Amino acid sequence: MPDKRSAGLLLFRRTADGGFEVLIGHMGGPFWASKDVSAWSIPKGEYGPEEAPQAAARREFEEELGLPAPEGERIALGEARQTSGKTVTIWAVEGDLDPTLVVPGTFTMEWPRGSGAVQEFPEIDRVGWFTPESAAPLLVPGQRIFLERLAEWLDGRGGS
Repeated sequence: MPDKRSAGLLLFRRTADGGFEVLIGHMGGPFWASKDVSAWSIPKGEYGPEEAPQAAARREFEEELGLPAPEGERIALGEARQTSGKTVTIWAVEGDLDPTLVVPGTFTMEWPRGSGAVQEFPEIDRVGWFTPESAAPLLVPGQRIFLERLAEWLDGRGGS
């Protein structure tokens, strides 16, 4: 059985104080409803061997947020293996997005479990802009490395 792979886009914008913020989404569905810490994610999703990772990242951004992926330079932030065993590949792209315009994709699942009732839930139930310091505890632990890599990349470019 091949390893599961996910790809995504981490949208960032620069702030007036010389820092930056990232756009992350709170995972939808009943399991995550009352959780905040470690319950947010970079917009991303799985892809198969027939799809290029960067194309999957763009597709997943659009599916999860209901908005086109922003144009601009794709900054490769590399891969990270999650505790689930899945390998996640992320690119950062500079841009802006109004969270009120997000129309999330949905998924269906049996809920409550064992009830036989199938319900539809948003993939992401809310999105927001956060500084890296604020985003880190919210993100699932395996994705926090991408904040560090983006900060290093921006520092290496002199923040410009």
